[in-house]
Amino acid sequence: MTQSSSLPTPSHRITLDRRESLRVDGVTEVVSFDDTAIVLKTTQGTLLVAGQDLKLRTLTLEGGQVAVDGTVNLLQYEDLRPRGGFFRRLLG
Repeated sequence: MTQSSSLPTPSHRITLDRRESLRVDGVTEVVSFDDTAIVLKTTQGTLLVAGQDLKLRTLTLEGGQVAVDGTVNLLQYEDLRPRGGFFRRLLG
């Protein structure tokens, strides 16, 4: 008889306050970030955060939490249907 891990999947939640303060729960990996784009792997798929003057304020991968300050212009999940790479679709 095999024993399986019964760790709960972290809850995925996005909270955006006045497009200036973003908190994302359920993050499993920060793929990339700069002042105009942040790519996060979450329990619900890959999330692109695009904007201006973006700064990672808090990064707690053990708890799956990321907080971002700056102007958020776009929150977009990667389409799970294969139609080329994520950045290829993003950049055309």
